[in-house]
Amino acid sequence: MIKKEVAHIRKQFKLDHEMLHLHDILNVYIMKGSEEIYHYECQPFALVDREKQELYMLNFKKLLTGELDQKLFELKFQEEAEDPTRVLLHQGMVTGDPEEWMNLMLHLVEKMLTDYTYERDTVVTFVRGHYYRPTKSRNDEAEASEKDEMFSHPFILCTVNSTEQQRKSLLFDYVEREFKYNVNVDPIIKLSTPEQGFLYPSVTDNVSDVNRVLYCAGKINEPDARFIAQVLNAERTVTALEEREIFEEIVREVAGEQLDAATLACVYEEIHQVIENHEEEEPPKLDYRDMEQLLTASGVENVTTEKVEEAFRAVADDKNYELKASSVIPKFNSKSIKIQTKVASIAVSPQDLKYVKQVNYRGKRCILIEVDEDVIIEGFTLNTETL
Repeated sequence: MIKKEVAHIRKQFKLDHEMLHLHDILNVYIMKGSEEIYHYECQPFALVDREKQELYMLNFKKLLTGELDQKLFELKFQEEAEDPTRVLLHQGMVTGDPEEWMNLMLHLVEKMLTDYTYERDTVVTFVRGHYYRPTKSRNDEAEASEKDEMFSHPFILCTVNSTEQQRKSLLFDYVEREFKYNVNVDPIIKLSTPEQGFLYPSVTDNVSDVNRVLYCAGKINEPDARFIAQVLNAERTVTALEEREIFEEIVREVAGEQLDAATLACVYEEIHQVIENHEEEEPPKLDYRDMEQLLTASGVENVTTEKVEEAFRAVADDKNYELKASSVIPKFNSKSIKIQTKVASIAVSPQDLKYVKQVNYRGKRCILIEVDEDVIIEGFTLNTETL
């Protein structure tokens, strides 16, 4: 699954969208500290009040918002698992019986509650339906023609949302013309901030992949390992943050603990070029051969194949490990690199890192930044000193 496919799916979640048809929705309420289902409610989505439909659509869209390998993770199902969720989800997707679908999803909630209790009241929402996409490649902004041949994608989407108590407040009653204390104790379901969830099945090249699921975390780089392994029965994933840490450790193993900013800027530039020149749908990856080439091209000294192989083996425990290029480089065209010092915080883009140096001035370490124009602070133009 690639970024464009996730974006296309997310765009479908609008009321009255002709490319999306939602069939049934199931809401399951779980009390905190309990290992049992407190209440559930299943009905056709078309019979839900329109105001509620809008809230659900925002919830679904929010769940699918984020970067791949940071908040969204395409996972393979485990080959061997007792009571595999892959089978359960596939049966739920293909069945034409709403009651059978409901019972299958309730069984999945029971798996969520096995040996686990939620710290807050929680609502699990399942929705099933179809979305459509033209077989011909077209601009997403362009409207689909009735003559376009469509791919039909059946799916199940699940969101997990916690609840919060309403705040105590003072209200004014216009009719009675008096101030009243708000005594509403019903919990609020936080639909705008889903804790986690998933979309089944994943999609690659307009083809549904029933052997994979798109898991959606609530926070960046914080997937729920228990939910992935025990509920989805999927294989563990590596986050973009973990991938970058592996990359940095490999570079340190090969180049040493210290790098000048110009060399590091060259490394990022080389990786950016790999991403820009990549023509295949699947995102580019870097193996030990690629790392050897880009480190050598960046000016790192004494780089050898054996040295890079050994670094991969020591850090990733596999010399054939492949790093996702997009995960190991900061956002190239934005000020994504943060330089923190005791007296200042500086943000630069990877492409501008070459203008930054750490120098020794009068026995003290200083940061030197090359600029093309006068620096203005609080309306005052700084003097240019010659060192």
